[in-house]
Amino acid sequence: MKRILAPAFVLLALAGTAQAHPKLVAASPAANAVVATPQRIELQFSEALVAQFSGADLVMPEHGGMKVPVTASVAKDGRTLVLTPRAPLTAGRYSVAWHVVSADTHRIAGTTAFTVK
Repeated sequence: MKRILAPAFVLLALAGTAQAHPKLVAASPAANAVVATPQRIELQFSEALVAQFSGADLVMPEHGGMKVPVTASVAKDGRTLVLTPRAPLTAGRYSVAWHVVSADTHRIAGTTAFTVK
């Protein structure tokens, strides 16, 4: 019986690992930071991203949710979503509404925010 149960537990543990979803592990600017105008916004995730299904919107909540034009791409490391504003950001609060997909094909979404002084 032990010979059957031990491999079964190993398979269950590996299956749980395979079902993990990407998690936001770091952001630059950091969440709720007050910063000078950033040239780019970087969101680093725990897993490699599928570039064609990952992106984000940069929004100014104080201006009625106005979207700020950005170019979104996945960095060479495969785990970092990079947003490059098409024009310098003005002073105010910004919200980043991101969505990413990793190899498990589940879409995960979240938000982070920062302020430009």
